[in-house]
Amino acid sequence: MKMQDIRKIAKQKGIPSSKYNKVTLVRKIQTTEGNFDCFASAVNSYCDQPDCIWQDDCFKLAKKAVSH
Repeated sequence: MKMQDIRKIAKQKGIPSSKYNKVTLVRKIQTTEGNFDCFASAVNSYCDQPDCIWQDDCFKLAKKAVSH
């Protein structure tokens, strides 16, 4: 998901978005929604939340973090 789209979601939820990077902002959105703030932490592309809208980006960023 593009950062612009994430900022729109954050704005709808009353979260200021300009000072956060993608991972932090998505985690703040997750927390605000009452969910775990687990974005970009999926180990081996495993997630027990199959309906999560962040899953594709989550897996990509988690994989990137492991390879560095």
